[in-house]
Order: sequence, then structure tokens, then C-alpha cells
Amino acid sequence: MTKHVLEVQHLKTYFPIRTGFLQSVTGYVKAVDDISFNVREGETFGIVGESGCGKSTAGRSILRLIEPTEGKVVFDGNDVAKATDSQLRAMRRHMQIVFQDPFASLNPRHSVRRILEEPYIVHGIASGKELSERVLDLMNVVGLSSTQLDRYPHQFSGGQRQRISIARALALNPKLIVADEPVSALDVSIQSQILNLMQQLQRQFGLTYIFIAHDLSVIKHFCGRVAVMYLGRIVELADKISLYREPKHPYTRALLSAVPVPDPFVRKERIILQGDVPSPSNAPQGCAFHTRCPATTERCKQERPILRRVMDGHQVACHLYPS
Repeated sequence: MTKHVLEVQHLKTYFPIRTGFLQSVTGYVKAVDDISFNVREGETFGIVGESGCGKSTAGRSILRLIEPTEGKVVFDGNDVAKATDSQLRAMRRHMQIVFQDPFASLNPRHSVRRILEEPYIVHGIASGKELSERVLDLMNVVGLSSTQLDRYPHQFSGGQRQRISIARALALNPKLIVADEPVSALDVSIQSQILNLMQQLQRQFGLTYIFIAHDLSVIKHFCGRVAVMYLGRIVELADKISLYREPKHPYTRALLSAVPVPDPFVRKERIILQGDVPSPSNAPQGCAFHTRCPATTERCKQERPILRRVMDGHQVACHLYPS
């Protein structure tokens, strides 16, 4: 049985709302509100949802780039949430992130050579000739030329900058990479190149990915299992075949109905959700989706549904499916 490289248990990340002259805390933005899931070694686990649903905050909280409020994150047997600074520094060698905007995530004052050398220098892994050889290998792995090493980020296209970001993430030979919407800022033709590169690298180095996106077609192509988030909560979790063939949660059905079909002769029923997404600082009582759900009951308004198994490998947080 494939082991779990990551276990997330009841993760919460709340941001305080401060008002008044004394900046008193008057409430919280519940960006991530009690989510749990496991990621198996070598798989690509997708997190999908609308903008503002908390998926990026979840990814950064897992790596402790943002301090979680509560919960447990166990990576390779170690609790990330309780790690000391020195322990976290050692763990960061094995868990890396690729950000959405490669231009913002690369230091504009540093050449590509310096950007790729930095992880090795910070962790004291290589120097001198060995350092130069490792940097050249990284450039080769992501499909860039050694002649580009002394250029700066602004001298590259968006796709090339993302390749540099991926090379930097690979430098320390990580086990887990959190890819936070790595292709959403790129042209469609470049998106496919980057996705193909990431799949090739996964096979070559045995990587495990958490792939965060709002594009359901990209998630379907790239991921094996998918968690659907709404207002900081996971509402459905399943393998991609089950999720796309037979979505259970009304929110998932609405999301999938909005995906364009490339065949003009195929008619698809579109589910239009009423109302706006509630504020994460004032989430509805009970099920967070009940204010927009076409199948709301009184129970939905009062009791928060838990994520429960309804089929093999398929979990849903909805009162329509009793335990």
C-alpha cells in the first residue's frame, strides 16, 4: 500500500479583523476552516474552487509560509505545525512551492545563475565547481540553455520564468511540491508545455504534487484525486473519474456545468447559482453553501455537514447523503 507523504488534520487558518484606534480584534476571516485530507506518495492531489475559497491559503499553511491557527500537518512523519525554526528549515529541503506569478516570485535584481545557486548555498549543500554543475543540470532538466544563466527575470517570457521557478523548486530534490496555480498566468499553449514538463519531472524524480487551480479542465488533465473547496471548507473529495462522471455536491455540479464543451453539437445543462459568495468573515451558520444551494433544507441552515464517505474513495460534505 502506498504510504501517505502528507496528512492534514483539521487545518484552520484565521486572519484577525482589527478595528478602531486600539486595533481591537472584532472578528476573523476564516480563510481555511477545518479541512482534512491525505496525499499519497507520488500522486498529484488537486485543490480546486472559486477565487477566494481559501485554496492558496491552504497550500501556504501546509508549508507554514502562513502560520496556521489550528490543526495538524504531518509531512513524512513530522508535524510541520509544531516544528522549531531549525527543524522547519531542514524540512523545507523536502517541501517546496511554485507560485502563481513567476515574475513576482523571482528576485529582479538576481541573475538566473544566482537564483538557482541560492538554495544550495543557504542549505550548505554545494559550492565551487559542484555548484556550477548542479545549476547547469537544473537548466537542462527544465529545458533552458546554459547561455541564459546570466540573464535576469525580465529578459524571459512568462513560460520561461515559470521554468526557472520550477528549477529552483527542484534544486534541493524535494519530495513534495505545492504548485499554486502555476499555469493560470500563462497563455494556453504555454500552459500545456509547463504541465507536460511537470508530469515528466514527476516521473523522472518521483515527485508528489499538491496542484492548486480554479481551472477544472487543467485539474482533470493533471490530477489523480481532487478536493473541491468552498468558503474555506472541503465540500467534496474524490478521484477525478468519479468526480467528473458523478459529482455529488450541488456546488461541484454547478462548477462542472460551467466547463465549456468543445463540441458545438453537444448541449449541456448549465446550473446558475443564485446570490453571491458569502464573506469568509461572516460565513453562514450550518452548511456554508446553503445560501446558494438549490436543494437547501432546514437542516442545512442549522447543522454543518461533515465530510463523509458515500462511495469507495468518494467523500462529500452534504446532508443530501446520510451516513
